[in-house]
Amino acid sequence: MGKIVSVHSFRGGTGKSNSTANLAAQLALLGKCVGIVDTDIQSPGIHVLFNLQEEAMVHSLNDYLWGKCEIQDAAMDVTSNLGVPISGKIWLIPSSIKTGEIVRVLREGYDVSLLNDGFQKLVEELNLDVLLIDTHPGLNEETLLSIAISDVLIIIMRPDQQDYQGTAVTLDIARKLGVARIALLVNKIPQVFDLADVRARVERIYQIEVAGLLPHSDDMMALASAGVFSIKFPDHPISKIYRQVVTQQILG
Repeated sequence: MGKIVSVHSFRGGTGKSNSTANLAAQLALLGKCVGIVDTDIQSPGIHVLFNLQEEAMVHSLNDYLWGKCEIQDAAMDVTSNLGVPISGKIWLIPSSIKTGEIVRVLREGYDVSLLNDGFQKLVEELNLDVLLIDTHPGLNEETLLSIAISDVLIIIMRPDQQDYQGTAVTLDIARKLGVARIALLVNKIPQVFDLADVRARVERIYQIEVAGLLPHSDDMMALASAGVFSIKFPDHPISKIYRQVVTQQILG
């Protein structure tokens, strides 16, 4: 049975979807079959990193939640979109980017319990080694469910006062839910910060080992989501950190 990994942040703008895409790419480079579910239904976006156009989305996660298809029918093989030889495979289950369908979610909601069934079915039907869940920021019913069923929870935070407080809440809940493994990634660290000081402060506050420190990168900003960073810049220090997180936290 494949592992379920939730990638979460308490606030938006932390680089959560970018990190999810990079972790998926590194897993696929190692020959793993990976699924990604974009559960950020209110503001979907990870499909952009894989150059998946709206017209190519035959079905979406929304269709599954509203009983229009099976969840595996919404899975798109985006492996070739990376543009490099990949020994593994990446399946993306996108959320709809149609305005009307996003509005429907906001107005009507959906049966959150369907997500748990859908995640398990994806692992089985697609024979996944790892299923990555790109969660909605903050804490709501679907996020709590995703965290509760995860084998690994990866929390993305910035060295920002609001993130410090929100991450403390997320960690407390994850520990109470009994998540087997929790990994903390500190992202978008300003160049003027001392990385060793950031690590020491975060580990002191949360009593958890920091899995990776990702400094602010002009290269990543210049890429502007036009691809997966660790594929475009395989030798970049940030790409090496994502590889380390994959081998030590997800596969380890």
